[in-house]
Amino acid sequence: MFHRLFIANRGEVAARIARTCDAMGITPVFAVSEADRDAPYVAGREVVVLGKSRASESYLRMDRVVQAAVQSRCTALHPGWGFLSENEVFSTLCEQYGVTFVGPPAHAMHLMGRKTPAKRAMNASGLKLIPGRIGTLEDADDARAVANEIGYPVLIKAESGGGGRGMRIARSDKEIERAYQEATAEATAAFGDPRVFMEKLIEKGRHVEIQLMADRYGNVVHLGERDCTVQRNHQKLIEESPSLSITDEERARTLASAVEATRQIGYVGAGTMEFLLDGDGTLRFMEMNTRLQVEHTVSEMRSRVDGSPVDLVEHQIRVAAGERLALTQDTLELVGHAIECRINAEDPSDGFRPAPGKITKWKWPCGDGVRVDTHVKEGYVVPPFYDSLLCKILTHADTREEATKKMIDALEYFECEGVPTTAPMHIAILKSKAWRTNQYDTSFIPGWSAGGHS
Repeated sequence: MFHRLFIANRGEVAARIARTCDAMGITPVFAVSEADRDAPYVAGREVVVLGKSRASESYLRMDRVVQAAVQSRCTALHPGWGFLSENEVFSTLCEQYGVTFVGPPAHAMHLMGRKTPAKRAMNASGLKLIPGRIGTLEDADDARAVANEIGYPVLIKAESGGGGRGMRIARSDKEIERAYQEATAEATAAFGDPRVFMEKLIEKGRHVEIQLMADRYGNVVHLGERDCTVQRNHQKLIEESPSLSITDEERARTLASAVEATRQIGYVGAGTMEFLLDGDGTLRFMEMNTRLQVEHTVSEMRSRVDGSPVDLVEHQIRVAAGERLALTQDTLELVGHAIECRINAEDPSDGFRPAPGKITKWKWPCGDGVRVDTHVKEGYVVPPFYDSLLCKILTHADTREEATKKMIDALEYFECEGVPTTAPMHIAILKSKAWRTNQYDTSFIPGWSAGGHS
């Protein structure tokens, strides 16, 4: 097992990984930028300053990150999520310098990081795809031909990357040229890759994902599914598990296929397959995220082995160290219902304007079935350079209704002064009729409009 592990991330991500390191007796070493060098979550810890505040000059500098890991005598590196976590070149660089990358092998990252090879692999494993061509588009005329074949409306998407960038909708032949040009331009700017592909646009769909864990010996398990339908501009706001929108038959079929597909591609570590639930109730594969996700905590809240909760970061580290996966599908039990709300330093009533600044009061909930993952303390200054996530509040109970009530109570107890947060929006969502009746989709935020409550 590793004795020292380099955390190549920041904020809540770094605090989360360090918590598991502490529990395992591993010394965590933190990568920080100049903006984070005095952050409360690294107080009294070993830190290495990578560079200036902007991520491009610190957390995204592969050479500096690997050099820092080597010089701080770390034999393993955890990339967390975001930044370099899905960069196959970075993974390879770590291994070249004798630092174990806590994540999937580069070949699996390469395969799943490109949409076309990923779709071919998943299709061969029995997963159902969204209608469209498996392959990239040659030009706008090719896009028009594919659209006429599968029928409008269609969605043009970037071959590389994600997060909603490089995506455009076309509802007719007249819109194809503009959609194609805009998608390729944005894909080039965001990912350095102009290639795009096309899928049928599934409107009023639900976003469902499956948490997977695998070792290098071919052992793979799933930890159930999460419903991530509550989104804004393809950015998730609330996640829950299980999903109430899929049938038991569809759940069982897709979970089994996802496990087999993960095994066939030689995947190792934690990964998440994302699906869109269409109007016919079929889960259709979209992509695989080759890392741990922000919302992995929802799956942890439901997962038990011999009555004890599952720590996915611990299993990541053990698998990276060459151990066999300690989880089996037979011993893994999924119980109750879990909900997660992401609380950001943003003003949802002002177009979700980011709100960096000093937090002058900070009070978070606790209690049975309540979990808060955060790096924040009173007096923390939210920097303007990074993602604005302050904390994740999670609740777990026997039923969705009970978990929802517990979450509303937790959010109403939560206090943050100095910067606005998205907590009021989450309360409005959870109190809405659309949430209570599970009648919503990815096209709108239930219980919330641009100016506030809907």
